[in-house]
Parts: sequence; C-alpha cells; structure tokens
Amino acid sequence: MTLMALKCCLTRLFKVLAPFGALSLMAIVYRGERFEDYNVPKRTPNHPSSSHAVLAKKDDVIKLLRFGAKGAKTYPPKAGESARDKAMRRAWYARHAGTLKGAGVLDKIYWAAKVKW
Repeated sequence: MTLMALKCCLTRLFKVLAPFGALSLMAIVYRGERFEDYNVPKRTPNHPSSSHAVLAKKDDVIKLLRFGAKGAKTYPPKAGESARDKAMRRAWYARHAGTLKGAGVLDKIYWAAKVKW
C-alpha cells in the first residue's frame, strides 16, 4: 500500500469515528500536559494559580500560555445576564483596552478576553 493510499484510508477512518470521540486520540502532549489541539483553551483545575491554559501556535512559534485567576468570578456573556455582570464586563474591557488593541494569539490577554470575558 502506498503512503498516499494509507493516508486516505486513515482520513476516512477518522471521519467515520469522529462522532464517537476517536479524534481525542490525536491529542498533543506538550511538557507532560495534554491538549486537544493548538489554540484550543482548556481548564486547569489542578494548577495552583491559573484557571486556564492554551497551547498557542502562530506560524512556527508554539507557546504554552496560562491565564485567568483561579477562583475569579468571570464568564462569557450570556442571554439575560444582570446589569451588574454587564457593568463588570464593560469595566474589564475599559481597563484593558490599550493592551487588547495589539494583542494576538500568542498573548495571554487575548485568551483571557476570548475565554473568560
């Protein structure tokens, strides 16, 4: 079997098994920590100070970023949230506006804004 044929068969197999969680076998292990893929944040319940981590990749640069304070009451916007929550979110974005302006995938503040706020 040629390499191309083998690749084609494996691709078809993973497409069939994807709904059953088979793609989780293709996770990335980086410094002993498992990530589903690049640029996919995850919670880190056993980390002493950070609530989330992401294996950020842009071009050829790969960085392990930890962000978010453990125990902080933050969550993304949702329908029907209170005025207090909206004001809290607005204040956070106002406080970090200068830093967020030039932030990219390899910056902690980018992921905090995307996941936590």
